[in-house]
This record gives sequence, C-alpha cells and structure tokens, in this order.
Amino acid sequence: MSERRQLTNLAYRLLGSLTDAEDVVQETYARWYALSAAGRDAIESPGAWLTTVASRICLTQLGSARVRRESYVGEWIPEPLPGTTEGADPADRVTLDESVDMAFLVVLEAMTPAERVAFVLHDVYRYPFAEVAGIVGRTTAACRQLATSARRRIQASRAPVVTPTARQAGIVRDFKAAWEAQDIAALVGLLDPDVTATADGGGLVNARLEPMRGGEAVALACVRILGVLSGATFRETTVNGRPGLLTQRDGVIETVIAFHVEGDRIKHLWAVRNPEKLRSWTAD
Repeated sequence: MSERRQLTNLAYRLLGSLTDAEDVVQETYARWYALSAAGRDAIESPGAWLTTVASRICLTQLGSARVRRESYVGEWIPEPLPGTTEGADPADRVTLDESVDMAFLVVLEAMTPAERVAFVLHDVYRYPFAEVAGIVGRTTAACRQLATSARRRIQASRAPVVTPTARQAGIVRDFKAAWEAQDIAALVGLLDPDVTATADGGGLVNARLEPMRGGEAVALACVRILGVLSGATFRETTVNGRPGLLTQRDGVIETVIAFHVEGDRIKHLWAVRNPEKLRSWTAD
C-alpha cells in the first residue's frame, strides 16, 4: 500500500470525512517537502514521520470539528464512501473493511479526539502504545486507558451475531421494493421496532433535523418522503463496504443511505443528502 493511500485510510477513519482526509494528506506532504533535503535525509523512517504528522493534524481537527458541529444544521453523519471509485487514483482510495462501516464510524464520533486517535492507531493500525503516546501527547498508560474506554464503546454497540453480507443485501433489496411499492406493512416487518433513522442535509437540502425512532414511524416517513423524491430512481449500491441504497435524479446522486442490519431487521439507517458529502459519488 502506498504511503499516500495509507495516510488517506488513516485520516478518513480519524475524521469521518474523505474531503478532510485528503486535505490532511496534502498538508502532511506540504510539511514534508518544506523540510530541507538534509532534514528529510535525517529522518530514519519517512513513513512513521508522515503518519505522526497526519495523526497530529487530525487530532487538532477533531478538536475544532466539535466546535464547528455545534452550529451544524441538523445531524452530522460521516461522509459515505462508494464501493468503487472508478477513475480515481488507486493511491487515494480508502480500503473498505469493518473499520469504515458506518455504524463503527458513528460510534467513533461519540469519542473524545484523544480516545479516537488512540483507539484507531492501536486497535486498527496496531501501533504500539509507546508510539501512540508520542503522537497524542499523553503517557503510555493514559493512551492504554483511552483505547480501553473506546473499545468498550465499540463492543457495546456491536450486535452479538453478525448478519452475513448476502443476507444484509437481501434485506436492503426487500426494503427498496417495499419502499417503492409504498407497502407500509412490509416496511414495518423489515425494520426493528426500535429502529433509528438519521438524515444529514447540512442545511443545504431538505432533511429531517432530528433522528426518528420506531418501526412504524420510520415506515410512514419513508412513504411520505416518496413525494419529495418524486422522479428519483432508487438503486442498490455499496456504502462503506455494506449493502446500501442511493437515489438519483437527472444524473445527479441526491441521497446515499447506509444500513445497519441485526438479524433479519434493520436497526439503523443513515441518509446522507448533504451534497458536499456526496462529491465522491458519481451516477452511472
């Protein structure tokens, strides 16, 4: 894996935004090339240096992001990743695995910046706590505790049994068919009674400002939304490595929906409509 791709992978997991991740990588390389030739030659491990700088930039951004999101219109959802990025530089693609699953990223969002960086560096990228401590600016023991706290959050959020991907895809397909048919009973049957639906329009397009809970409420809302989506087509896709849906109209992708399936029911769904978060998506 190229250094640029590895840095993009890391920064996306730390920030939940591909746009911000790419900016971090650009800034990291800018700092590298700002060093003198002798300064670069003196660095024993350029990869480690780049990772340290990128992580520290992310740590700073995570702190300021909390302030920015206080004024964000509605709910903030991590930027969704398409299953493929045709035409993109392979070095810039984010590797899809369970650490970019939307449910995983949403839990990361609830962590403190230090917890998130310590957990991702150690548990996802296997950095020793001694190295994590140097990046985060905490003691080794403190970083170990941060990662433990973060790990508990992740474990508490995970379903006891993982639904196979093929089964998830079938449930999403059934959801799409029931939604298009405006079959409320079928929708309710596919949704967990305590399902949560969250939308993110960023104040730029219409989107519910607060999460909606309950199978019947979400099913009814889906049918009502069809009026807003009139003329749009629905398509199955891959969102952050999991089966999902998107809507498009006149060649423009308007909504990307990620799902979290537990057993045979949809437990969470996240609808991203903020066009600034859909720049990496292109309609066929």
